[in-house]
Parts: sequence; C-alpha cells; structure tokens
Amino acid sequence: MAKRAEYWKVAPETYKAFGAVKQSIADSGLEHDLIHMVYLRVSQINGCAYCVDLHWRDAIEAGVEARKLNSVITWDECPFFTPRERAAFAWTDALTDIAASRAPDDIYAAAVAEFGESGLANLSYAIGLMNAFNRLGVGFRMQPAALDGEIRGDAKNAAA
Repeated sequence: MAKRAEYWKVAPETYKAFGAVKQSIADSGLEHDLIHMVYLRVSQINGCAYCVDLHWRDAIEAGVEARKLNSVITWDECPFFTPRERAAFAWTDALTDIAASRAPDDIYAAAVAEFGESGLANLSYAIGLMNAFNRLGVGFRMQPAALDGEIRGDAKNAAA
C-alpha cells in the first residue's frame, strides 16, 4: 500500500480545530466511558482499523472492562449494556449510517429520553466528529501500531 499524506501535518490548523471539538465533547458532561465506547462503535462501523485499535486501548486505559468493549460490536445482543448505553449505540448506528437509516423517530425519542436535548446534541457531535476522523483515517490509510510497539504510518496522537 502506497504511503499517503499525513493529514495532521499538511493541514495542522484544521486538525487543531478537531482537537478543540474533541475536548469540548470530553468536557460536555457525557460519561467518559460512554464516549470511548461510542468512538469505538463508530470506528467499527466505518472499518477504521487505526481508530478501532486506538479507542479500544483508550477505553482499557480508562478502566472499561475488556469483555464489555469486545461486545460493543454486538451491543444489541449482549446483556452488558445499560439502557442509556443502548440508546447511545442505537443513535450512533443511525447517525453513522444516515443514508440508510434517516435517523428514525423512535431511536431519536429513546435517545432524547436518556440524554435530554443538550446531552443528545453533545452525543451527536461526538458521533459526527468520529465519523469525520474515520474518513480521514481510512482515506489516508492510517494503520494501528504493530503488536511489537512499532508505529506504522502515523504518529502516536495523529488521528482521533
């Protein structure tokens, strides 16, 4: 695979702006475990190998149980998730596949019931931000760190 541009280096001001949005989401009052799992879920749907690896590792470092994280991909079939987490994942799935889902009213209503309008807006920003990062990660062919610790195709804090 041919090396592609390092987007964070060739457009650093825009990358910094994404960082500011990410920090705003972190400060929004949403649970950090939930944010990590939502970032992971978006990245799973979009097939961004770099981001799946990054967000799984971030969530583990934050104390989210590995078994629970490994089940995010099957959230709707596992008993490990709270009603709030399930509402977040349903909204995440709907917004990430917006062309097919059109953000159904029933999923919106369930999410508003759990998060309120402000919380749901912040959750939606998180979902949108990670979708944007995934498009960069996939488009610029970001690769996760090798298992031996070697970094392939990126800097430690390059994406998402």
